[in-house]
Amino acid sequence: MNLAPTPSQTIGPFFHFCLTTDACLGQMAGESAKGERLKLMCRLLDGDGAPVNDAAIELWQADAGGKYNHPEDIRHAGADPAFRGFGRLATDGNGACVFETVRPGRVPDAGGAPQAPHINVSIFARGLLRRLFTRIYFDGDPANGEDPVLSLVPEERRGTLLARADPGEESRWEFEIRLCCENETVFFDI
Repeated sequence: MNLAPTPSQTIGPFFHFCLTTDACLGQMAGESAKGERLKLMCRLLDGDGAPVNDAAIELWQADAGGKYNHPEDIRHAGADPAFRGFGRLATDGNGACVFETVRPGRVPDAGGAPQAPHINVSIFARGLLRRLFTRIYFDGDPANGEDPVLSLVPEERRGTLLARADPGEESRWEFEIRLCCENETVFFDI
């Protein structure tokens, strides 16, 4: 019996049926979670700058003490039990979703060097063969200048990885993800 590979296909127009409508998946921090609480609004835009209203954005991050709530983080003992570290939401008609979380602490890279506070992001959307990976850093954080991953990104593109504080609302940050074209967000090949 000969098996022939079949071509891959992009996710079709039915993708929105698979999206979660459970808003509690955006509440990553419980009421007693330690650290600086914040709301993070992520907005997904296509190549024309139009909102992508049927995508899913997934976040994975360390708690305020820099520990992932995961057994593979050898430092996870003592991770904040009121912090899940994971969130997943569908985008709305404006291509946006809002997560309730805490500012993550610094975690070491594979060589032990401390990374700047960041949030890992996965994007699932129609037209993508595989999910996209990026990171969110916080604009103005002094640790950004010494982050080993951020330093790999050309300086003129680093701004695509920065969440910016909303001047109109305290403790609210905004992060724009552009899928392609001008000011395309930096995506990582993982």
